[in-house]
Amino acid sequence: MAKVLELEFITETGKAAKISVNDPIDPIDTVQVKAAMDNLIATGVFGSSGGALVSVDGARVVERNVTDYEVL
Repeated sequence: MAKVLELEFITETGKAAKISVNDPIDPIDTVQVKAAMDNLIATGVFGSSGGALVSVDGARVVERNVTDYEVL
């Protein structure tokens, strides 16, 4: 099962932006996640087509199950 932590932001133009982190440490420490997101905003390391990241919108873990079938 693949897990991804999605960090959701609002940009300076009001658009949504997302940064995905593969295989996050479980359990999720929401205090650390919020601090990391605030740091990303403060340093301006990431941008988007909607401009700079200006605020935190949320965070979530997405789990995905994949089953491969051999078809001949």
